[in-house]
Amino acid sequence: MSASMKLKRLQGGVAFICHLRHGIPKPFDEKTTKRWNSTNASTNEHYCMDVVKKHDYENFLCTLLLPKNARTATFALRAFNVDVATVKDNTSDIKIAQMRMQFWKETINEIYQGSPRQTPIACELHRAVASHKLSKRWFSRIIEERERNLHDKAHASLEDVENSAEKTTSSLLYLILETLGLKDVNADHAASHIGKSHGIVTLLRSTPHHASRRRVYLPMEILIKYGVSQEQILRGKTEQNLKDAVFEIASQANSHLQKAQSMKKEIPKEAYSAFLLTTPIEIYLKKIQQSDFDVFHPTLQQKNTMLPFKLWTKSMRSAY
Repeated sequence: MSASMKLKRLQGGVAFICHLRHGIPKPFDEKTTKRWNSTNASTNEHYCMDVVKKHDYENFLCTLLLPKNARTATFALRAFNVDVATVKDNTSDIKIAQMRMQFWKETINEIYQGSPRQTPIACELHRAVASHKLSKRWFSRIIEERERNLHDKAHASLEDVENSAEKTTSSLLYLILETLGLKDVNADHAASHIGKSHGIVTLLRSTPHHASRRRVYLPMEILIKYGVSQEQILRGKTEQNLKDAVFEIASQANSHLQKAQSMKKEIPKEAYSAFLLTTPIEIYLKKIQQSDFDVFHPTLQQKNTMLPFKLWTKSMRSAY
């Protein structure tokens, strides 16, 4: 059986179980999804789902496994996150990018004033905020940090990467915990570590893409420490010094992940479904270790066909 056929089977199996457990409308094999979307394409909810599925597939799968009461709101949150996260890549003019960020600042203010703009994501966010009493400060932190990152500068240090991830990915996780009705110190602490781990992994995963566009965002402090030149990265030339630098960066991501997982007994079980994001993080860290920390290794760019099954297994075991 081909890899693509295996993936379709796994996706169908995960969605069928989700349907039984949480009430998802139908298994999401390719034919069913097309028929489902064509019937409901005008709805805001399905618009948000489509955005997340297209641009953030791993978290699309994670969100499908959330309890029903949190799933719709989380799709809105993730669609919002996709929109603000892709502004930098989708616009070449920083002034236009800043206008988009201003749009979101105003939109969030209007949502909390009870008069959302009539766009699919804004309407769904308004519904999520009203239903789950979501904290405005997390939205503001995400937007402000994404706006700061519009300026095309490399990270100065690994700590700088962590701080950025805390303000973006961790803030999003805090909001997802709120959709689950959780405001727990230990859960927030774990979310902070998971967000930082994911931010570091995302930076490593996107290095080949950034290099192809003549950009380097790996922390300068680490590159200088190991004598790695920017030109070396732009050429995609993997030498031992770059592997050593990547090893240190990946080790920090793994340290945050291990810390979050060590807190499991202190966290309400209701929070576990919000942390399924740890699965793709684990997969990437294992793969980069197997590739001897060659950040340009082709296997790191391949979609993991077992991810739907692994996520479903962890969900069934109430694990993260």
